[in-house]
Amino acid sequence: MANKELPQDIGTFIRDLRQTAKISLRQLADKAGVSNPYLSQIERGLRKPSAEVLQQIASALRVSTPAMYLRAGLLDGEGQQGVLAAIAVDPELTIAQKQSLSQIYETFRNENVRNAVFEDPAPDPVPDPALVEENGAPRTTPIAEETK
Repeated sequence: MANKELPQDIGTFIRDLRQTAKISLRQLADKAGVSNPYLSQIERGLRKPSAEVLQQIASALRVSTPAMYLRAGLLDGEGQQGVLAAIAVDPELTIAQKQSLSQIYETFRNENVRNAVFEDPAPDPVPDPALVEENGAPRTTPIAEETK
């Protein structure tokens, strides 16, 4: 599941933080509670981590979760939580529910992006009533000429 559009290249950011902290990939994976291969894929930009995984990685690296979310594009520049971040921190949801909601949300967003490419950006012009019959068919003569 490759994703080359990771906001601000979160994988490189995580790798840089890990290397600065002088811990191995395996050590970070253990501390964050994710698998070594999964973390490797995140760092290489092959996988997009969920907000919950970002929270676990942030905790393991001892950086603030909002800073991690901001770098990943889950928060805007003013610190407002995005949908994925809100799902990740909702205490009423189970881990499985959070993952399902996040996947559904991302699927809808990706679908909307794909659909936007095929949509006509200019709306159909509103026809001049003088040129359209009541049934929507084009008039053969404009209304103004009929009244002469």
